[in-house]
Amino acid sequence: MSATAVALVAALLLTGCSPAATPDAATPTPTMPVPTAVATSAAPVPTVVGTSATATDATLEVYDAPSGTVTSTLTNPRESGAPLTLLVESTDGDWLQVQLAQRPNGSTGWVKADAVTLHSLEYSLAVSTEDNTVTLSKNGAAVKTFSAATGTGGTPTPHGSFYLTELLEPTNEGYGPYAFGLSAFSDVLSSFGGGPGQIGLHGTDDEDSIGQAASHGCIRLSNDDITELAGLLPLGTPITIS
Repeated sequence: MSATAVALVAALLLTGCSPAATPDAATPTPTMPVPTAVATSAAPVPTVVGTSATATDATLEVYDAPSGTVTSTLTNPRESGAPLTLLVESTDGDWLQVQLAQRPNGSTGWVKADAVTLHSLEYSLAVSTEDNTVTLSKNGAAVKTFSAATGTGGTPTPHGSFYLTELLEPTNEGYGPYAFGLSAFSDVLSSFGGGPGQIGLHGTDDEDSIGQAASHGCIRLSNDDITELAGLLPLGTPITIS
């Protein structure tokens, strides 16, 4: 197996996807929908529900505060091949506070605005672990609700505000045709099947589990529903789990 294939497999070993099975390989990251560019003119623009920041260079330095100390250096693209994209939380002059896809959940840091490209986001997702649903909203208004499977009592889906970090086309069993990686990590499992316990939003080969608390923490949709979202949502799309 090539080094690239190994990296993709590692990125795909999401926490609650299916009973542990050994994947063979994963294909390169599929073409993502293009988010709406941040407006630079007075022309009317859609309601913005968030802003994504995509690194422009091979590395991106993260600081503990504007003009502060470097706490980490992120690689672009990610190991999965997806462009390094973060979700902006706030701004301070030429600095952006961003959500980070790392433990503990809810981690943030600061990056230089001139080190990223910004895009406005119109779509968002809201997951209910009580109702086992995923609601898609556009410009802040709900447009569709999907039935989903979420984590069991012993391996719950973590709650909080996260974002979509990557999109893969898995070839191993259990994940369906598409799998989004989230910036969320399991609060219970520090690793799963060789991966870091990252939470995923993906299809499934066990559609009877949809509508139940049945996973190790990941969020499962029907294969038709995840295919619809894969063609619609850009990286950085915010997802709230409650």
